[in-house]
Formats: sequence, C-alpha cells, structure tokens
Amino acid sequence: MKKLLVAVLVVVAAVILFRAISRLASSPAAPKPAPQSEARLGPADIYPDAARTPGEANPDITPENVGQTICNPAWSTRLVRPSVHYTSSLKMQQLREYGYADLNPRDYEEDHLIPLEIGGHPSDPKNLWPEPYETSIPDGGARFKDKVENYLHEQVCAGNISLREAQQEIAADWYRVYATRVAH
Repeated sequence: MKKLLVAVLVVVAAVILFRAISRLASSPAAPKPAPQSEARLGPADIYPDAARTPGEANPDITPENVGQTICNPAWSTRLVRPSVHYTSSLKMQQLREYGYADLNPRDYEEDHLIPLEIGGHPSDPKNLWPEPYETSIPDGGARFKDKVENYLHEQVCAGNISLREAQQEIAADWYRVYATRVAH
C-alpha cells in the first residue's frame, strides 16, 4: 500500500510540474535585462538591481490587444495601478533590501521598470523598485525615465515599434533610449 501511495504522489507531482512548465512556456516572454556583455549607458544608481527587478510584463497586455488596452484613449493606467498602500509598503521593504543609505520614501518613486503604459506588470515586485528622484547625473532620475515611458508608449501606439521591443528596451537600458532618442 505504501508503494502505491508513493507512486501516486510521484505521478501527481510530475503532472503538476509538467503543467507549470507548460504554462511558463506558453506565457508571453518577460523582457530580459541587458546582457552582462552589453554595458548600460548610464551609471548604476539610475537602474534597479537586475536580480531583484528585471522587469515583468503584464500577461493581460499583448501585441494583439494593444488597440483595446494601452493604445485605446479610453484605457487608463488607473485601471491596473496597484493601491498606494501596496506600493508604499513595498517601497519601504525594497529600500531596506536594496541597502539604500537614504531611507526617506519621499526621495523615491516606487516605479514600474516596464511602465504600465507599455504593458508592464502592475504589482509584481520584479517590475517595481524605489527609483530615486536625484541621482549621480542630472537627467538620471525618475522624472527623466517618465519621458522614456511616454515616448515608447507613443511609438508602440503609432506602430513604429513592437510592444515586446519597447518592453525589452526599457528593461535593458531605459537611459540609452532617453539619451539616443528622447533627449534631442
């Protein structure tokens, strides 16, 4: 009887594992951070820790439905934005995890690496980090990344860049997009 029970448990575990792997394989690929061989253009303090915050796409926003979601004038990030309570709590936790010397939450925006307006995941901590307003370079803080977010949203909705490409570019090196295409 014990052997039969163990065999059944092994089969059940295998089925669960197979389904989980299948689900991961069929879900949209999350944008990957910049490869280590490709240096980011800006200084390290303007980016999140890639291990903690690599960026995560919202599986509900797809290339097929951008016209009904992010590119629809009636759609708003308010529809998916997490509560202030959630982001404030997460910000305090992440400030400690990141080891920031400045723990004043007012000095940071709890930001989506892949912004909501280009299909970033609203609440996954892999897509949120405490982004400083002031950094080691004058145009490296949260307000400058906001310009990249708006630019990439416009490019996706105009059909000049794919949703996945925009997500990958901002997750890999948002400042490169700013310096090469937005700041001019």
